Amino acid sequence: MSPSPSQVTVSAFIAKPVALVWKYWTEPEHVMQWNIVSDDWHCPEAVNDMRPGGRFRFRMEALDGSYSFFISGEHRLVEPGKRIVSTLDDGRSVEALLTEHGDGTYLSENIDVGGDNPVPMQRAGWQANLDRFKAYVEAL
Repeated sequence: MSPSPSQVTVSAFIAKPVALVWKYWTEPEHVMQWNIVSDDWHCPEAVNDMRPGGRFRFRMEALDGSYSFFISGEHRLVEPGKRIVSTLDDGRSVEALLTEHGDGTYLSENIDVGGDNPVPMQRAGWQANLDRFKAYVEAL
């Protein structure tokens, strides 16, 4: 799936092999460690059934408890180590692509935009989340 005007694309090069990137991207105990966009948030809950038709649910919460929300949906396509296509419960589509590059992995996401937030803010939030993932994986 290539990005359309109604999508944002974020990407990162991660200096780890595809197998490790896939593991840390999909296993709930790892998702809870990196799935935030700033230091004043955390992800205290993650469920991720990695099969077509499998459900996922990640709870994002402010550390002070003042606000929380869920990112949840269903995986439509799962190609282990390569690609995940999912539909969020609000109807938006998200695609994650992993590509081996030498000793590392290029990870990109195409995300349908929506809601009340401006597109640049949405792109910045998704990129911040991916940057957190990169830092987490590379520190291991």
